[in-house]
Amino acid sequence: MSDTHAQHRLLVRDLHKAYPTPAEPLVVLRGIDLELVQGQSLAILGPSGSGKSTLLNILGTLDRPTSGTVRLDGEDPFVLPPRDLARFRARHIGFVFQDHHLLPQCTALENVLVAKLAAGPVSPADSERGRRLLERVGLGQRLTHLPAELSGGERQRVAIARGLMNDPALLLCDEPTGNLDARTAAAVADLILELAAQAGSILITVTHSEALAARFARKKRMTDGLLIDQ
Repeated sequence: MSDTHAQHRLLVRDLHKAYPTPAEPLVVLRGIDLELVQGQSLAILGPSGSGKSTLLNILGTLDRPTSGTVRLDGEDPFVLPPRDLARFRARHIGFVFQDHHLLPQCTALENVLVAKLAAGPVSPADSERGRRLLERVGLGQRLTHLPAELSGGERQRVAIARGLMNDPALLLCDEPTGNLDARTAAAVADLILELAAQAGSILITVTHSEALAARFARKKRMTDGLLIDQ
């Protein structure tokens, strides 16, 4: 992981999201303001349907806002054409999901290196970085194992390494411990916080888990399409 970083900054202003319906638009986000800088971490709590995953998808450029702005390191990704947007996402944003989304036919190391493919061919230096990341998450002896040969906690550790592969400015986690037992969840949460801080990434996690949120320096709750300080 790199020791030198520009000062990463995420700036969200007056973010709205509504989905069309046969009757009237379904309003999910009602004016979100958010600012985070390098090294900061935020947990967003809220029940299912509160809009927290919609917010995460917009921050990750997987969905577009109805109005408002998102700027990551001074750039507005939503003005980019599709190919450039995909490249921006690959280079600057990492993801860790509740369901690890590993490719079953690929080894642990290959799954980590998948993150590089959107940005171009995988180099020997990339392979070495992938190995080091897997060592950092305690899987140095599992590089050639397939997902079916790994436990649930190990698969999520591979997903964490994949999320950090491109040294992202922004690491987004959607219920990253939701499918894990309490002990494994605590270990995975510690890893996410530790490695994101060392990488200099801005870390945002959405979760139902009060136990996971309690580990974060900052906490907000999604209520009626708004982010409220805890």
